[in-house]
Amino acid sequence: MSSETLRETDVPVVVIGGGPSGSTAATLLAQHGHQVQLFERDHFPRFHIGESLIPETWHVLRRLNLLDKLRQSHFVRKHSVQFVGSSGRLSEPFYFDEHKPHESSQTWQVIRSEFDKLLLDNAREHGVSVHEGVRVLEVLFERGSDGEPERAVGVRIREEDGRERVVRSQVVVDASGQSSMIMSRMGLREWDPELKKAAVWTYWEGAYRDTGRDEGATLVLATQGRNGWFWYIPLHNNVVSVGVVASFDYLFTNRASKDPETVYFEEVDRCPAVKERIAGARQAGPFRVAKEYSYRSKQAAGDGWVLVGDAFGFLDPLYSSGVLLALKSGQLAADAIAEGLAAGDTSADRLGRWEPAFRLGMDRMRRLVCEYYDGFSFGRFVKDHPRFKGHLTDMLIGDLFKDELDEVLETIDTVSTRTSGRRRPRAGSGR
Repeated sequence: MSSETLRETDVPVVVIGGGPSGSTAATLLAQHGHQVQLFERDHFPRFHIGESLIPETWHVLRRLNLLDKLRQSHFVRKHSVQFVGSSGRLSEPFYFDEHKPHESSQTWQVIRSEFDKLLLDNAREHGVSVHEGVRVLEVLFERGSDGEPERAVGVRIREEDGRERVVRSQVVVDASGQSSMIMSRMGLREWDPELKKAAVWTYWEGAYRDTGRDEGATLVLATQGRNGWFWYIPLHNNVVSVGVVASFDYLFTNRASKDPETVYFEEVDRCPAVKERIAGARQAGPFRVAKEYSYRSKQAAGDGWVLVGDAFGFLDPLYSSGVLLALKSGQLAADAIAEGLAAGDTSADRLGRWEPAFRLGMDRMRRLVCEYYDGFSFGRFVKDHPRFKGHLTDMLIGDLFKDELDEVLETIDTVSTRTSGRRRPRAGSGR
């Protein structure tokens, strides 16, 4: 590589990745008045799973100035989530606005290729310098002359024409998704010891959908024997996203065929409620597979760098928390970076101030996920403990960052201990 090919550019902030977390962090930093260069290896729109938004996304979307565009969009309105037991019995729906009568309680079922492009274009409109089709080859680190720890100082990129250049920055935001460049470089990934799940999904045109305010409801349908569950997410254009989630071993070990289509329909046969809903529908996409995707980084920030979205961690698709955690981490990181730049301090302590509270909220959601996999019944619990329906709804909304939620989790633990003899650690006390 010649010196004529390698050129250097200096900016305050570089963002790796244009998904929801990267676009959010970049947009909010631009709102703070900072110049931001965002590098995305793909050209949008591009496919991504994770189509169901939960209500707490509303508050970040408002800061991004995106609510008007979403209100005017063709995305299906979502008002609730409903659980269907392995017997096919529906629980009482969790209508968000009955618990929190606010505009935020109505959200959307989105096609991610369209939604993610909306966020990335919005970043451009706010002054972010967005570069699509550009691959970040490495994050650059330097060690201080006085023996200070390594600090991120920029990135080396390859443009579409093959030219490489260095972009130096005060802060690097890694929003590179599950590949997570910094996490991989530093060996920070910790796989979840319990949530070793896999998913197989596809799309159906003309499948059954409810009417009225239930038309956009997310359904969680347990399979017979509760070995797994299906998501059922109605999208626009008369399309429904339908996927099965179970342990990786259950889905892909000790089966006559590991072909995703065969596995999918074997599980459909174990879930009559799904089988009935897709009867007569036309498949509108290929079968897709995701395997063993639950992990977290040991830390969210270091000197000169921050991890956001899937580059920090991914929990589970059960309660549709992925986009919320992406938006929320992008927002919290952007505010910490802006404060750090204003103070002339881009240390790990400054850039990662948001991590403990965020991790605690993520732990709360994780515990609710694990309880479901252990056989927790929302309908039965609410019937026995009606005073906690509001707390459960808060968690399903994504309002995870308040201590009073621990009361309902402790009660769930007590019920689980009586029925299974197993007690989980409290939120924030480790896995």
